Amino acid sequence: MDIQFFWESLITLIPGIPLTLLLAFLSTFLGAFLALLLATMRLSGIRPLGWFAQGYLFVFRGSPLLVQLFLIYYGLSQFPAVRHSFAWTFLRDPYWCAIIALTLNTAAYASEVIRGGLLSVPHGQVEAARASGMSGFMLFRRIVFPLAIRQALPAYGTELILMVKATSLASIITIMEITGLAAKLVSETYRVIEVFIVAGAIYLAINFILTRIVMALEYRLTPHLREPRILTALALENESAGEIS
Repeated sequence: MDIQFFWESLITLIPGIPLTLLLAFLSTFLGAFLALLLATMRLSGIRPLGWFAQGYLFVFRGSPLLVQLFLIYYGLSQFPAVRHSFAWTFLRDPYWCAIIALTLNTAAYASEVIRGGLLSVPHGQVEAARASGMSGFMLFRRIVFPLAIRQALPAYGTELILMVKATSLASIITIMEITGLAAKLVSETYRVIEVFIVAGAIYLAINFILTRIVMALEYRLTPHLREPRILTALALENESAGEIS
């Protein structure tokens, strides 16, 4: 083990971090809209829409992400109709193929997370909002959606972390993110262990930061998590006031 080489590997792999984060965040952001649409289709009660959503989930959750990535990047280019369409502007670029594959994949998992969050909203709060005159989009925006997000946030945070790790598969289609740069460095130095220890440490650091951000958001959006500290502060204030008196 060479400490100097660890440092050199870190300097080499750091430029891949922005691309890794861009792949993860953009695909998760786009996948969130598709996931919300799929969850709405599942809960709509309209059978054709529900069947389509279930079929989508069956395909994209039941097949490996690597296979999906290969089918989009290598498979679609086999069709002349695709190569002569406007979509070829994106499908010939490995970056957009990776974004499409990651988006379609995360939407399948996130839709179930969102559906679970929507189903967890207490029916009594919905009825109370309706009794107050809310309905339609206002009811969804002010009552249903905030409560669903609060319930789904921990699981959605896990999905974001999984997407950061899933971006490593993009190196298979020549994208030079962290894993792509690591593979290139290994091919040049033949020092597999040191390079991938550094790459793994970078992924670990990114996911540690994301975990803390999700925990902070959960703490901010969930009042009962703050109550113990508030009650403790009030008890200390009362105790101090009693001692002074």
